Amino acid sequence: MAAISRDEVAHLARLSRLALTDDELDHYATQLDSILTHVAAITEVAADEVPPTAHPARLDNVLRADQVAPGLTRDQALSGAPAVEQDRFAVPQILGEE
Repeated sequence: MAAISRDEVAHLARLSRLALTDDELDHYATQLDSILTHVAAITEVAADEVPPTAHPARLDNVLRADQVAPGLTRDQALSGAPAVEQDRFAVPQILGEE
């Protein structure tokens, strides 16, 4: 027995305000029946021992731990700058503001 009939597809099409031809109704009835049959087969799988999950893969933090490391001193950082002003990098204005 089919999981969905042509008349049910026609009813769904009317509810969805879709104008389907007779060929389209037959075509979609066949496709939807196949989909519903496969869904029914999947629901029969014995998966009681599988816990529900929102994601198929484990979501562990894979980032390394933060470690404090020495950085550059102010003089070392500014030593390669093309222009320095008041112990800061000097850059050209881009907004025309003072």
